[in-house]
Amino acid sequence: MSQITQRKQDHIDAVLNDPQVERQQSEFDHIKLMHRALPELDFAQINTQSEFLGHKIAFPLMIASMTGGAAQNLQQINQHLAEAAEACQVPMAVGSQRAMIQDQAAGESFKLRQYAPTVPLIANIGAVQLNYGFGLEQARRAVETLQADALYLHLNPLQEVIQPEGDTNFTQLADKIAQLVESLEVPVILKEVGCGLSPADIELGLQAGVRHFDVAGRGGTSWSRIEAHRASNELGFLFQDWGLTTLQSLKLAAPYQNQADFIASGGIRNGMDMIKAVIMGGRLCGIAAPLLAPALDSSQSVIDKIEQFKQEFATAQFLLGVANSDALHLNTGLVLP
Repeated sequence: MSQITQRKQDHIDAVLNDPQVERQQSEFDHIKLMHRALPELDFAQINTQSEFLGHKIAFPLMIASMTGGAAQNLQQINQHLAEAAEACQVPMAVGSQRAMIQDQAAGESFKLRQYAPTVPLIANIGAVQLNYGFGLEQARRAVETLQADALYLHLNPLQEVIQPEGDTNFTQLADKIAQLVESLEVPVILKEVGCGLSPADIELGLQAGVRHFDVAGRGGTSWSRIEAHRASNELGFLFQDWGLTTLQSLKLAAPYQNQADFIASGGIRNGMDMIKAVIMGGRLCGIAAPLLAPALDSSQSVIDKIEQFKQEFATAQFLLGVANSDALHLNTGLVLP
């Protein structure tokens, strides 16, 4: 097994075996919503549909980046997720495709269009790799393998510092991101991996031509803690709760809502969290950790979990008296003062 595939296995094991990887600090519980006892709606007619990258989707959920690699179980996870994405008509993002650039055998785990022919698929490489030999060629390869509708460039400085084999040169990345945005045939989405995006990060992204951001805040899975299991020091445990929560990042992103679309991920654990994230500015909600155990089991298990999220989302939307989910976005009048 290659080093990078082993790392993917280590990540999966940490999520499944260390309950404290899940930090439960998303702060969505702090938001209280305005209940409508007389919603003047038929629950059966509630419209949860949304749009993403020109596609109609069933509701504002995206299967967020998890994994991929040469091992059979990693391929199976991605296949189950892709099949569920198609069945539920929601988008899916894959884990880092650096694995397939460095290990040809890992490519099979990212050939998912056959399982999800009609929904948006998001490719994924680390932005820092643009300082380590990656460029347009590798980005195009990631997109073409997945037949993707967009490319995630993930930003993970904390994870890279904690990782024993981490790449930590983040200098002049904004210029290289701008070059990639200009040349790549699909949109680039700038994404954190659990520490949130600050206004300064968003402004650099906007200057680079990025028009889609995933704030991916603190509060759910701690990648610092995951890497601490693989490192020989305690640094990852010290920084396990570093960063901006998803809610904080969404609030800080408010002034930029007319310049870009924002995806909310990080600590979203049910349909009510999703509703709150959309109200606070997320066009879409990325969810990963709750779908991992189902993905190890079967496509149907993932479908069942997504349908649970959809039922929760629709129930909250109904109780707010909102007929169409698009009317939730930035509708802060639904939040109790």
